[in-house]
Amino acid sequence: MVAFMPTIFFRIYRKVPWATVAVLFVATALSSRGQSNEVIYADALQNGWQNYGWATLNYSCTSPVHSGSDSISVTIAGGYQAIYIAHAAFDSTPFTNLTFWVNGGATGGQSQMYLQGLLNGNAQTGVLLPTFPANSWLQVTVSLSALGVADQSTFSGFWIQDESGNPQATFYLDDISLIAGSGIVTPTTNPPVFITVDALKNRRAISPLIYGMAFAASNQLSDLNCPINRSGGNSETRYNWEINAHNLAHDWYFESYPDASATAGATADSFVADGRPAGAASMITIPMIGWAPILGSGRAIIPSYSVAKYGPQTHSDPYLANAGNGISVTNGTLITWNNPTDANVAVDSTFQQGYVSHLTNKWGTSAQGGVGYYLLDNEHSIWFSTHQDVHPIGPTMQEIGTKMLTYAAMIKSTDSNALVLGPEEWGWSGYFYSGYDQQWSGAHNNYNPAQYPDRGTNGGMDYIPWLLTQMRQYDTNTGQRLLDYLTVHCYPQSGEYGNDVSTSMELLRNKSTRQLWDSNYVDASWIGSIVELIPRMHSWVSNYYPGTKIGITEYNWGADAAINFATAQADILGIFGREGLDLATRWTAPTNDTPVYEAFKMYRNYDGEKSTFGDTSVSASGPDPDDVSVFGATRSSDGALTVMVVNKQLTGVTPATIAFTNYLAGSTAQRWQLTSSSVISRLSDVPLTGTSLSNNLPAQSITLFILPPGGRPTLRAVGVNAGNTFSFWLSGQPGQGYAILASSNLVSWQTIQTNTLAGTNSVLVSVPTANAARFYRAEWVQ
Repeated sequence: MVAFMPTIFFRIYRKVPWATVAVLFVATALSSRGQSNEVIYADALQNGWQNYGWATLNYSCTSPVHSGSDSISVTIAGGYQAIYIAHAAFDSTPFTNLTFWVNGGATGGQSQMYLQGLLNGNAQTGVLLPTFPANSWLQVTVSLSALGVADQSTFSGFWIQDESGNPQATFYLDDISLIAGSGIVTPTTNPPVFITVDALKNRRAISPLIYGMAFAASNQLSDLNCPINRSGGNSETRYNWEINAHNLAHDWYFESYPDASATAGATADSFVADGRPAGAASMITIPMIGWAPILGSGRAIIPSYSVAKYGPQTHSDPYLANAGNGISVTNGTLITWNNPTDANVAVDSTFQQGYVSHLTNKWGTSAQGGVGYYLLDNEHSIWFSTHQDVHPIGPTMQEIGTKMLTYAAMIKSTDSNALVLGPEEWGWSGYFYSGYDQQWSGAHNNYNPAQYPDRGTNGGMDYIPWLLTQMRQYDTNTGQRLLDYLTVHCYPQSGEYGNDVSTSMELLRNKSTRQLWDSNYVDASWIGSIVELIPRMHSWVSNYYPGTKIGITEYNWGADAAINFATAQADILGIFGREGLDLATRWTAPTNDTPVYEAFKMYRNYDGEKSTFGDTSVSASGPDPDDVSVFGATRSSDGALTVMVVNKQLTGVTPATIAFTNYLAGSTAQRWQLTSSSVISRLSDVPLTGTSLSNNLPAQSITLFILPPGGRPTLRAVGVNAGNTFSFWLSGQPGQGYAILASSNLVSWQTIQTNTLAGTNSVLVSVPTANAARFYRAEWVQ
């Protein structure tokens, strides 16, 4: 039985009104900072630290206190308020951690509170704080590296800010300090690891399309050497290309919202245009839901859930009070009596054919370099929630099967060479159950798939296999393939997709990438089952629609700014290549110059010259991929062997030995490395000892080793001798063995002798002459 959890996990994208704070510092003399802790607050702000918060703050609160006479009381009276403690910019190098004590007061439970450090007043990485305890003190210690302010000359403060958007109960802070390092730090040494790479084993082509993005800017596509860019997500389900507007659906108060231009298709055209300078292919979502947004006079926003029409709701847009969230304040019930035409108009496949025709008219067909990939909408099985204002009932298997056939046929009739991808399902439950059954199970508190009504109506089949069967049957009946790629979304469900950099979460993030491939790994979240997603997808297409390629068009293992997110991303990209995924696009493009951004560059542009990881995966293994994962590939452009080593361990240096077989390397290996500095560095080349190399791997690092091929053998003819022998010089690398092969047709080759270049780089070879023409070549042998 497939485990099922009623909770639906959404990605909510909201406008966060980050406060803009102008800071004027009182001129104070900075004390010399040696190797000692610095008190920020102990009964009062000290050492030049100042209050610039935008919340209700009392820095002389007498109860409760952790020590001394006073503490700081903080009341978040409105969403996104913060306590901000600032200082004139100084060098943070002497310090390693920020520590403080927090008390949640009488009620406790304050959550969605983030700690951020600042450089010259600019906020850096946000760290989610633990829920504050009631009537007790909790010590919180966060490394400056996690905050993105370690070893910086312009450290200027920090704030603790609410990100729930709601008021929070009063809490208290006390005994705030910067903790000094111990001068020269000697890292601990982890147990050594032994890595083996076999250049002739488990060889598999790596599709360049696994390095794709969503909504990457033109400069990012170029810098990341990104081959494909996706336009997708909830709002693309309701894009009206004729008026160039989106309905923002559950992401933002179900508002029909105007895009910047009133020109038909302008947003889609701009997206396609962004990819062309970098040569990145465009993936466009074709809506199938049957509704498109409308706008008011002067392109005004129209809400689906007008407060004036449908009454008070539990939340409304802080910038447009009449736009509610569709949940009535009366018993917190969903508003199901709304009129979908308030903010939308019914459309069909003919309307969307106009969209595809617009794109082919503007950019040419896919064969002419136009849009090459079309997505069959987005996450259909949760429309009943993400698009509840127009599709309040979860779609059945028959509804989605029919829509996929109808819209895919429309796309192919408009552009016969375009590639079609679907069903773009959201995650685990969406792989197995229709939207109708997901909604039914929650409403009836019944999670026994054998009793799901829609599943029973359709032969008890799992959802995605059933869809593949429908597409295959159409192909059998008509001779036309409508679905080129089976595509799904994958987000880890234990909190990895977020900003949490606690030790426990970083260790889980290191491990949970196993759900992409490991047949023995039981997912630690509510899923509670073996996911092995990529092998599962291979099995689905093999059994139900052979020849269909597979892709993961949304995934994310954490935000951009911490090195733990980067090591997870590097691990994922290596897994994609090794496991034979055909296409992948990360949601969304990482911020420039962050660790995750640089992790992509390690595979696609590590040297700034668009040099890449290899394009044919080979066998590479180590003792434990939760600690150190390794991926190998040969590169067709120059014959190099590339080895990516991801040290996920949070602390300590890890000695590593890499042994390689069935590959003739030169005498040294290039070494490129990414650490928490978020800079890719070329380190000194590593000498090879026979067929291995040794190197120390820093904690939480990504290291790419480039092994250029050694001396390739060459043959130089001398001529036919008097004794009816043919002589030629074999040149290569001293100490290596080379086989001489002969052929009469350049197809079938036979080894006729083997020579070892002992102490020399060439040897004279003589072979008997033949009556017919013969061809010779040399190959390296280990």
